[in-house]
Amino acid sequence: MHTKSRDNWVAAAFVAPFVIAYLVLFLYPTVRMIFLTFTDAPLIGTGGWVGFKNYLRLFNDKAYINAFWNTGYFVLLTVIPNTLLGLVFAMMVNRQKGYVQSLILAAFFLPYILPVSVVFRIWEWIMDYQFGIAQYALDAFYGERVAVFRNKAWAMPMIAFVTIWWTIGFNVLLFIAGLRNISQDMYDASALDGANRWKQFRFITWPLIWPVTALVLTIQLILQLKIFDQLYLLTLGGNVNNTMVLVQYIYKQAFQLNKGGYGATVAFSLFMIIVVVSVLQYQVLRAKPR
Repeated sequence: MHTKSRDNWVAAAFVAPFVIAYLVLFLYPTVRMIFLTFTDAPLIGTGGWVGFKNYLRLFNDKAYINAFWNTGYFVLLTVIPNTLLGLVFAMMVNRQKGYVQSLILAAFFLPYILPVSVVFRIWEWIMDYQFGIAQYALDAFYGERVAVFRNKAWAMPMIAFVTIWWTIGFNVLLFIAGLRNISQDMYDASALDGANRWKQFRFITWPLIWPVTALVLTIQLILQLKIFDQLYLLTLGGNVNNTMVLVQYIYKQAFQLNKGGYGATVAFSLFMIIVVVSVLQYQVLRAKPR
């Protein structure tokens, strides 16, 4: 009994830092944020109790609805393309051997380790209206130069492209890890039975790589629902109403307009959207492809 009690105290001592950090850094701020949604408090300070007024305001707030649809549009532009391209590139890289594979993999992963400020500067320079090297291609094929990050039709797709370029290396690494867990003997046996590469992918690779695919889809969905950094930097000075997303709207309400209560309400709505969509996606992706 003495040994068991001592083991319990040792286990509690190891667990305690995590529990304390969880309570202080996550649970308390979350509860505090939910409380703020029922007030008209500024960013710093207390406010009066307004009940569900902030929640009712969301349904009549055209800027919030616009930010909601912009976020959904960005998710459609990035989540599935980023996942599928990651799988395709991973399969291509996995066929290489030795230092060639290492070099190609490093080339894919290098953008992922860059901070968002560097990514912003790279693509701002590439797409610069006057001096950007990509503008020569646009002029040749499109007929004119385009300020892509200020243009309503071009902004979101171009930022989605930059995001995929920036983050696809992580997806490639995850898929390669999954592909390397598939035994080569399965491919050799199927080849003896006359299976071509498409049949090998359809009946071996795709079913066995599906758990990794579901993981990548879930990670990408959560990340892109929280899109802010690159979009805010690349469209700075442009027509923000055309590219305003939910996190940017939270920033505007809380930090620019000093409406802490309403900003917390928008933040909590985004939190619930992420929870609901992630759970629904998880339930859908639990079914393995046949």
